[in-house]
Amino acid sequence: MYRLDPRYAPAPQADLSTGWQAIAAQLPDGPAVVAVEGPPSVDWSQFGDRLERELTARGTPVMLLDVREHYAPPARIRHRTERPEDADDPYYRKLAENPLNDLFDALPRPAVPQEGLLVVHGPGSALVEHDLLWYADVPKRYAEAAAGAGETGVNLGLPGEKPDFRRLFYIDWPMLDRHRDALAHRLDGWLDMQRPEQPTLIDGAGLRATYAVLARQPVRTRPYFNSTPWGGHWAQRELGFDPGARNTALGYELIAPEAGILIGPGTQTQVEVPFQLMCVLEPENVLGAEVHARFGTSFPIRFDYLDTVGGGSLSVHCHPKEPYMCERFGWTYTQHETYYLTLGGPDTKVLLGLREDADVDLFRKEVQESVTDGVPMNPEDHVLVFPAEQGQLFMIPAGTPHASGAGNLVLEISATPYLYSLRFYDWLRPGTDGNPRPLPYEHGFANLETERRGEAVARDLVQEPRTLRDGNGWREEVIGALDEVFYEVRRYVLDAGAEADDDTQGRFHVLNVAEGEGVTVHTAAGDRHDLAYAETLTVPAAVGRYTLRATGDGPVRVVKALVR
Repeated sequence: MYRLDPRYAPAPQADLSTGWQAIAAQLPDGPAVVAVEGPPSVDWSQFGDRLERELTARGTPVMLLDVREHYAPPARIRHRTERPEDADDPYYRKLAENPLNDLFDALPRPAVPQEGLLVVHGPGSALVEHDLLWYADVPKRYAEAAAGAGETGVNLGLPGEKPDFRRLFYIDWPMLDRHRDALAHRLDGWLDMQRPEQPTLIDGAGLRATYAVLARQPVRTRPYFNSTPWGGHWAQRELGFDPGARNTALGYELIAPEAGILIGPGTQTQVEVPFQLMCVLEPENVLGAEVHARFGTSFPIRFDYLDTVGGGSLSVHCHPKEPYMCERFGWTYTQHETYYLTLGGPDTKVLLGLREDADVDLFRKEVQESVTDGVPMNPEDHVLVFPAEQGQLFMIPAGTPHASGAGNLVLEISATPYLYSLRFYDWLRPGTDGNPRPLPYEHGFANLETERRGEAVARDLVQEPRTLRDGNGWREEVIGALDEVFYEVRRYVLDAGAEADDDTQGRFHVLNVAEGEGVTVHTAAGDRHDLAYAETLTVPAAVGRYTLRATGDGPVRVVKALVR
């Protein structure tokens, strides 16, 4: 069965404390300064009140310092963090490189109390001199949900203001992530605030020890789905996700900047910690030496679902080519993608690549008319259409126009950058606010690949499987590889009960069960991990040799991606 909450045991030396009384008990009596760092999405006022109440109840004098009260004025923060050249772009910004110091004109410099504790809390607290450092967190999906609901205080350093998704994605998160990652090696505690009345703390040394264990064994991140105007309902019906939600559109199986790992014995005592921090603390074990040298601590492959079963077609869009991505948007690599059709059929379709006879000027004219005058267009006049056959992989290098049609479940196997869909046409569909969805078509046409069209699209981007190796009851196929794309996609085809051997050979693998009941993964070190239909698993580089065993009474297909 597909698990909504895959979880892992903490390292033996790790200490998990649940509830405010138990968490406060982990603090010394003082005198000391405790810094509690974290994102704006934590309820910092409630945090301060609850911690103060528990410390006072045990007899420890406590003073609170909320660093948000020491931020520079919002206009000054905007001036420091927003590039003038981005001012006219209503869709994107270049990834911010600012340190969190830019939130302040001057950092507070409180004296160490003569007795008890001074608790400095809020985003930027770690910049204040301290004796003990905790990180309080809620996953990024909470900030997205709050922004979507129009809540104020979502954006970094802008209290009381309406949420701005552009700032959240391109300014706040890069600043916060860089700051958090720099603290990972010296955190004294990680506090999960998803249940603010009953949070859980794991000690810093125990957290790092747990990451060290997980970086040497297969690990699955916590999945979730969000809703969009085009979303379908497959994940609601088949996996049990959010049955009351409007739809289940985009499934986050493994999107490293937002992915979390659940640590703990159950929902009452658990912490969700960032997958990204494991890449920071254990880069060569997770990524492998060569991949780490090339991508730093960025985990470069993502797996997600696009659910249009009972929904609508995606927008026709492309992604930035590498020079544009690097210079304009600030990523060091670009957003190559692939579509693997987990569910599809002869009556559903995928749009991919330009037709041989496509007139780009006419394409642009029709796109502009749809935006300015609401005139519908037929993208198939310009973009090729392919049957969305189950098990087919479509290669989508940067700059290639594409869309999944309604009725498909696409496993999107892609490069990790995921916030740059340069839309040409969205079927005149309104967004959740009732207004037309944004169409950054000028960015799209600046990146449109016009050379690969017609027969070259079918030849290069819709490839036939090639057997790489085989054994008794199994074979491994290459189903997608291009020189310009830094990763390739393979597939295991296993008969019932068959076993296939593999070896990471110093670079991570990502696996997904695309058909059949599932597999068990057995490593040379003796670890075992069950993987059910539709689940995704990371096999860190340090795992080395491992075996896949098909479970159930029928054949199994497992999709695999790796950096070439």
